[in-house]
Amino acid sequence: MADPDPNDDTSADYEQFEKELLAQDRDAARVDTADIDDTMARSVVNDLVDADVVTPVPEDRVLVHEPSSSVFDSATQLAVFHQGWTAASDAGEEDE
Repeated sequence: MADPDPNDDTSADYEQFEKELLAQDRDAARVDTADIDDTMARSVVNDLVDADVVTPVPEDRVLVHEPSSSVFDSATQLAVFHQGWTAASDAGEEDE
């Protein structure tokens, strides 16, 4: 079954307006992690190490994200993961 053509949508204008507002709300609630460069990632990881959220394991050349027990070999991957993890944790608290 093909998707309906949005130009043929005959629902009331207020329903279309409400759908658009809900889509905008979802977009605004998402965390954008595409803007993290290496310098910012290192800064985030250093802050997390200072806060005892991340433990570096020099002999294995990895970083351990303590709250989730996830292991990373890249500061950028860890920074992006932590932002997403924090956003998910914050969203979970709002749902309760």
